[in-house]
Amino acid sequence: MTTCPPAIKVYVSPEEKARIAASARACRLSVSAFARTLMLGFQPGSALDLEQMDTILAISADLGRLGGLLKMLLTNDERLDDMGREMGVATIDGALVDIRATQALLLDLVDAFVARSRRSERSRTGGNV
Repeated sequence: MTTCPPAIKVYVSPEEKARIAASARACRLSVSAFARTLMLGFQPGSALDLEQMDTILAISADLGRLGGLLKMLLTNDERLDDMGREMGVATIDGALVDIRATQALLLDLVDAFVARSRRSERSRTGGNV
C-alpha cells in the first residue's frame, strides 16, 4: 500500500488560485512545485527570461551573419561598381555601424540578465554561490 507524502493546505480565493497557477506556468512548474519552491525560500526562475535570452542570442547571431555578408560585399569590386562604389561603401559602412550598436545594446541586455540571475541564485542559496 502506497502512502502519500504529507500535504499542506492553503486556502486562497479563486482569483489568487488563478494568479498562482499562471505564475507556476510562467516558470514551467506545477502549482505544487511552484508553491514548494517559494515556501522553502527560493525564487523560481522565469521561463520567459530564458525565452527572451534565446531570442536575444538569435538576433545577435543574425546580426553577426549580416555583418559578415556586408563585409563580403565590400570586398566584391564588381558588385560595388554596379552599386556605385562611393554610395555602396558609405551605405554598407553605415549598416555595419548600426549592427555594432545593436549588438552592443543586446550585450547590455545579456549582462543585465546574467546579473539578475546571479542575484537570484544568491538569494536562493543564501549567498553561497
